[in-house]
Amino acid sequence: MKRRDFIVHAVRGLGAAWVGSRGLAAWATSAPALTKKFSASDTVVLGQTGIKTSRLAMGTGTIGYDYHSNQTALGLKGLSELLLHGYDQGLRFFDSADAYGSHPHVAEALKQLPRDKITVLTKTFARDPKSARADLDRFRRELGTDYLDICLMHCLTEGDWTERYKGVMDVLSEAKQKGIIRAHGCSCHSIEALRAAAKSTWVEIDLVRMNPIGSHMDADPKTVAEVLGEMRAAGKGIVGMKILGQGDLRARQDEALKYALSLGLLDAFTIGAESKAEQQDLIRRIGMAA
Repeated sequence: MKRRDFIVHAVRGLGAAWVGSRGLAAWATSAPALTKKFSASDTVVLGQTGIKTSRLAMGTGTIGYDYHSNQTALGLKGLSELLLHGYDQGLRFFDSADAYGSHPHVAEALKQLPRDKITVLTKTFARDPKSARADLDRFRRELGTDYLDICLMHCLTEGDWTERYKGVMDVLSEAKQKGIIRAHGCSCHSIEALRAAAKSTWVEIDLVRMNPIGSHMDADPKTVAEVLGEMRAAGKGIVGMKILGQGDLRARQDEALKYALSLGLLDAFTIGAESKAEQQDLIRRIGMAA
């Protein structure tokens, strides 16, 4: 098993154990009434990056590891058409990653769209400078684009990652200076890594797990929200993931969406629909949240 695949499997196992040891109901949270209407296609700005995109990102990595996900299982045509359908509904944010194997699918959709209207986010498991440079070149080839809007260090778990992987951070900083990427940051998979990201001036965008029951999260919602408040105060862009608890909240979608919208902490959030009907229903639910 490749190192990055090992990390993904390990993190998934830890997440399941964390939820199982406490019980999903233990973190049930009541969200306050929303004071305004939201839309999946609302234009938002990610922190201080200047990147404008849609509130809802189209996720391509549900159960995503070993170059496969529920979305890539739809096939090249199926997933690219799902992305195009989302674009027609006003969604402008494509959330991909090397580990999901979704770059070719995103590339197929991009062939039919104005590149400057789409925010392309991807993620690298590189933990050394040489691998990071190689990934940036390969990712752009696979995605069929000259630049990446957002490149994140994927699945960080170490509390000292800002020191341990400084070489990778430097590569991404250099890539931004050269116009290869527009913004850099990380996705965190432990509360220690999340706290380090909040304190790092290098992190411009953070992809963070958040839902009202603590499912597949780094800590309980209250603790995570406190760290996100620190990020928000520092001007970082915050994109939520695991909004539906990797399916645990499938029967409670309205509650989960209202919670995400009521926090006042997330600039945007990503959810991976698996069909046009599911995507349309998700868009409708966000618009109806109250």
